[in-house]
Amino acid sequence: MHADLSRSTFRPERHYSAVVAQQGRVQLDADLNEQTAIQLHQARTLAADLIGPHGGPRDAAGFRIEYVGGKHEIDTLLIHGGRYYVDGILCDAGRPAAGVPVTGEESEDSTPEPPATWTYWDQPDGFRDPEKPGDRLPSPAQAPFVAYLNVWERSVSAAEDPALREVALGAAMPDTAARVKVVWQVLPLSLAALEIEETDPSKEVVRAAFTRWAQRRSAPSARLAARSERPGHADEDPCLVKPDARYRGPENQLYRVEVHAGGEAKDATFKWSRENGSVVFPVDELDGTWVQLASLGHDDKLDLDVGDHVEFVDTAYASRLEPLPLLRVEELDLPGRRVRLSAEPDPGVGRLAHLNPYLRRWDHRGGPRRQGRSAALRDGAIPVTEGEWLPLEDGVEVYFAQGGAYRTGDHWTVPARTATGGVEWPVDQARRPLLQGPAGIARHFAPLALVKGEGSAVDLRLAFGPLASSVPAADEATLAAEEQARREEQAAEADPSGGRSQTTAEAEAAAEGDN
Repeated sequence: MHADLSRSTFRPERHYSAVVAQQGRVQLDADLNEQTAIQLHQARTLAADLIGPHGGPRDAAGFRIEYVGGKHEIDTLLIHGGRYYVDGILCDAGRPAAGVPVTGEESEDSTPEPPATWTYWDQPDGFRDPEKPGDRLPSPAQAPFVAYLNVWERSVSAAEDPALREVALGAAMPDTAARVKVVWQVLPLSLAALEIEETDPSKEVVRAAFTRWAQRRSAPSARLAARSERPGHADEDPCLVKPDARYRGPENQLYRVEVHAGGEAKDATFKWSRENGSVVFPVDELDGTWVQLASLGHDDKLDLDVGDHVEFVDTAYASRLEPLPLLRVEELDLPGRRVRLSAEPDPGVGRLAHLNPYLRRWDHRGGPRRQGRSAALRDGAIPVTEGEWLPLEDGVEVYFAQGGAYRTGDHWTVPARTATGGVEWPVDQARRPLLQGPAGIARHFAPLALVKGEGSAVDLRLAFGPLASSVPAADEATLAAEEQARREEQAAEADPSGGRSQTTAEAEAAAEGDN
């Protein structure tokens, strides 16, 4: 997630069950975040083990799909409310009730009922655009298609959701905690993409083909390694760190290497940030290439400068995971809190205030330097080069394994520490860096319906019933044994002698007295 973190320490293979705080110790964000990650991992693993890859409660299963043919060739899907679990992740399709404004004539009858459904076009995190041909639904009259659920998580900061900021802290104070949001999107998928040649396949055929497709889509093949090497200019730097340090940065950093444009290596690009991509600036207004910012950074480290590359982002853009060209800061107007960008942002981004547009700063200025020259950027991002070490800055280097397939948003984080003069990265016994898959984004999929036409959608969801049930009555033998035990207990309470004769009891008492 894009947040101001020190590092991420959760590793499921270590099988830690809890984080234990110790008295008098420094409290770190990484410890608190690891406890949250442990609990979330346990809860979702348990849910997936009990439910399976996906399913909903039998009496409240959500995401029932209906196809509705529209006018002017704009068709839609109705997405019914309820809950559904995908790989243990809860997805809630319920629509919140609209608020009631104060008019002086309020009554219980005036409280509106929330709509029973979302549609394909207004689903909360879909942000589909009827003007984009690629967003329109296929025509089921030509061929059936599968409506499926795409589930992933993304971070949300106060720049994107101003309600997260505590105004009592004042405008000069930074924001506090960020959030992680479950994003669900109902999307169409052709039978050809599932490699189904039948025109009327059965449920079993579609589910099996979808499982194979989902496994390919959810398993990333890109791998990266990181290391720190003593840079060539180290002897020219001031002695801000140890002379033999490989990482020469003056501060601890969490580097984020993120795929910008996906695809094969020849088409893929990446960007990097020394602040985990957390430096953002809310946008108040856009006028051509000039951007009016709500505020500037809190210091030189978290500010903008001429030459910086930025993403012009809003909620819809972040949820669609589609790369747009990174723009360069060309001019600063600090008193007016304005910046001039190298080009006007894409027309489909940042024009709606309710989508909370903002700039996200990335810290690369150019591609890796080779023979004294920097490699050219592509749309403001760095082209992926596999099979060689690529320098970022201050001795930090990354290596992309050959033969990878890259997806927009996939990322790796690399903690760099001045105390050790190096980076924290897994190594083998020979101290060679190990290739790692991306830390995110984890993608999850579930089939919902095979859409054949209006009023004809084959339900592909699964349902589960509650585990609790009535306590079964005991059989007659058990009941008789319980009754006999109860009678014996009552008899023992009524006769303290335990059923012995008085004479016997007196004789035993006399014998004990003689002893």
